[in-house]
Amino acid sequence: MSDEKKVTNKSEWPLWEVFIRSKAGLDHKHAGSLHAADFEMAIENARDVYTRRQEGVSIWVIESKYIHASDPRESDSLYDPAADKVYRHPTFYNLPDEVKYM
Repeated sequence: MSDEKKVTNKSEWPLWEVFIRSKAGLDHKHAGSLHAADFEMAIENARDVYTRRQEGVSIWVIESKYIHASDPRESDSLYDPAADKVYRHPTFYNLPDEVKYM
């Protein structure tokens, strides 16, 4: 454990978000949430809860309090600037056949 103190009272355990990368996947996907005292316990619990059938090859956990989201009511103004830049869209580029997983 690093600088943070270990929380011993279960009612004070922080909420962790769990991301799992499957054997067939290239990216981590959100699997769910759980409470744990620290990141080590969160990874162990995530393994037990979300990879019972050995479907995962990598687990990421992050305390929920560190995740920040955009406001859905502001989505028009947030995504509007990208609409006029066609070069940002993947359909603008021709990819060689050798390029995989794009």
